[in-house]
Formats: sequence, structure tokens, C-alpha cells
Amino acid sequence: MKQPIQTAILALGLALPASFAHSADITVAGGCFWCVEADFEKVSGVSEAVSGYTGGTTSNPTYKQVTGGNTGHYEAVRITYDADTVSRERLFDLFFRSIDPFDDGGQFCDRGASYRPAIFVEDAAERADAEAAKTRAEQELGRDVAVPILDAKTFYEAEDYHQGYYKSTEKTLTRFGYIDRADAYDRYREGCRRDQRVRQVWGDDAPFIGG
Repeated sequence: MKQPIQTAILALGLALPASFAHSADITVAGGCFWCVEADFEKVSGVSEAVSGYTGGTTSNPTYKQVTGGNTGHYEAVRITYDADTVSRERLFDLFFRSIDPFDDGGQFCDRGASYRPAIFVEDAAERADAEAAKTRAEQELGRDVAVPILDAKTFYEAEDYHQGYYKSTEKTLTRFGYIDRADAYDRYREGCRRDQRVRQVWGDDAPFIGG
């Protein structure tokens, strides 16, 4: 999907600058959006991963509303990438290998509708790539996976404090006292046993262990 600035440039009949020419994005939900963002910003060719909410019916939802379970939204991440460097197919493969694809009730220690996994697609070509990646995952694992491929809906960016949480030096209050958000994230990821479960499912094919 083209970014808004790209759409505006094309509408004026102008050529896209080289830096925009092959930019594209995908939107996925894989439980805690901090973790998905942290994983995919490590991928060569990914320029940005933005945490947000999609798939529901409430306009401009807040984190409290979404996690309350009444909006229909998923915690999701919009991943922007250079298609000359990394393919959409590769990103979908990485996504399946970054989650527990058997768990449709949430992910890891996060339970409830807002933490369910999903892929959101814009068109038939993107759906075909997502379906192919899902098939590859099922073939490798030898069983069906519980990750729906859904038509894209409006993506709402999450609150500023969620963006880049995994690397933020801002202080936050936790049961360990006031610590950097990055430290809080590390403790959360370890406590949620995300990496342990991904390794259990995927073994050596788990690409983001220790993220």
C-alpha cells in the first residue's frame, strides 16, 4: 500500500523520488505490538514499524478501549519496507515464525481479542502472498495454523508512548520502580515467555529469539 505522501506526489503527476519508488507496507497482528515492532525493525529493508489498532469498529480508539475488548480492534503493526531489499513474501514468512500460530485466543501471556494474531491485506495479490506463507507454515509444522487473513480496515496509530517502546529511555513506573521503558520491555518479554514459546514451536527457524 502506498504511503499518503506517495499518493499525493503521484496525484500531482510527478515522479516519485528514488527513496519512495519501491516502498510498500504490510499490516500484521501478533500479540503485543511492542514485540512485533521490535522484531521487524531489525529486518534489513524495513524502514519503519508503527504500532496501532485495526480490524474493529471504533474510530480513533484508545489503548484502554482496545484492550478492554469492546472495539473489535487488534493490536497491530504497520511495517514499511523497501521491496528491492526484502520481499513481502519473506516478511510474511518471518511473521509466522515470530508468533505462536496455533493460539487464536491471544499470544503468550496476553489474552483476549485484541491480542489475537492476524494478517490484514489490501488486495488479491497481497492475499495470495499471505495465503502462500500460511500454507508454507502449515507444511513445515505439519498442522493447521489459527491465523486468519482479513481484509484491511483503517489503521489507527497507537499513542506516542507505545511507539519505539522497546528502545525508549523514557522512565516508566513498574513493580521494579522507575526504569527505562526499554528495560520494562525486556522484563515484560522475558516474563511473558514469548521467545521460549516461539522456540518451542519453530526451533531453529525462529528468527527473532532474544529480541
